[in-house]
Amino acid sequence: MNKNKLFGMTKHIALVALVLGLSLTSCGGGEQQGAQQQAPQIGYIVAKSASVDLETLYPATIKGKKDVEIRPQVSGFITQVCVEEGQQVSAGQTLFVIDQVQYQAAVSQAEASVAAAQEAVNSAQITARNKQTLYNKNVISEYENQLAQNDLASAKAGLSQANAALVSARKNLSYTVVKAPSAGYVGSIPNREGSLASPSMAQPLTTVSDISEVYAYISFNERQVLEMTQSGNVTLANALKEMPAVRLKLADGSYYASEGKFSTMTGLLDTTTGSATVRVCFPNQNGMLRSGSTGSVVIPTHMDNVIIIPQSATTEIQDRKFAYLTDKEGNVKSCAIEVVATNDGKSYAVTSGLKDGDHVIVEGVGVSVRDGVKIQPVDKTNSQNAAEAK
Repeated sequence: MNKNKLFGMTKHIALVALVLGLSLTSCGGGEQQGAQQQAPQIGYIVAKSASVDLETLYPATIKGKKDVEIRPQVSGFITQVCVEEGQQVSAGQTLFVIDQVQYQAAVSQAEASVAAAQEAVNSAQITARNKQTLYNKNVISEYENQLAQNDLASAKAGLSQANAALVSARKNLSYTVVKAPSAGYVGSIPNREGSLASPSMAQPLTTVSDISEVYAYISFNERQVLEMTQSGNVTLANALKEMPAVRLKLADGSYYASEGKFSTMTGLLDTTTGSATVRVCFPNQNGMLRSGSTGSVVIPTHMDNVIIIPQSATTEIQDRKFAYLTDKEGNVKSCAIEVVATNDGKSYAVTSGLKDGDHVIVEGVGVSVRDGVKIQPVDKTNSQNAAEAK
């Protein structure tokens, strides 16, 4: 075999090897590309209409039925504190005693003034009576008789003034014993024995809270107020009466045993927040709830023929909410939906945009799921129902 023929065979073999290598490389890349383009597995649920009970939580501030600040009406040093913080007191029970010495002295002085004024009246009466007798007998002039009558009237006026001063002194003396204006629980007591009390002091002696009933204050925005009154077709009083009984969720997450009822709503909307303050009344026979505590008022809402979907299955574009549907082949399309404003923070009650049997995507929304993409749909209806039941 000559060199030219050998060179030709070698060249031919190398060319065949190159072609085979390129073919194998192309096949491997195609498989890899196909794997990369494989549609992802995405979960969906089958939409189904049902009747549901939704709950909405409103942050609430709790206050007693009556919170009375106890302030002194006379000045003096506190000589006795008769109650303790948190103690339950009855109406008229003594809370504090203020130094009574100067006020007792004022009462004694006023009583002496009344006695002196009474003697002056007695003397003036005797004089006026004698003058009248002499005048009737034409012994004295009318002028002299009239002066006696005027002296009697002046003495009586002095007696009235002395009596008024005595009433004032006794009233001030009674103010030295500070009493509870109503039944309730005593708040903090910042001033103790030896502290100076006066009507002008900035801080009250204490606060007595009547918590036989408590009020939970929440806020409704303008839209909610209009929904309650059906845009003015129903009076506010009737709308409040028709509101359902509500529950109170306490700060520790537990629920208060007794239900509450709506009682009043402020007539004006706050210009800063655009909301109205609503008062909900709860019974408090056991005294568990205290003024100043916080919680959430839970308002139930019953809905018929709605479809419940997770909030994570929706997106919002320009104040409109959208859900994503898939068919059996895994083709994804978006649809606009309408939801009830009341929600529990986890799910939406859909009133339009979905129908029974729709396959609503519940995974990857806004990330891997977009309008027009291809997926491998996986039915998650049973697992979703189990999660909701739990």
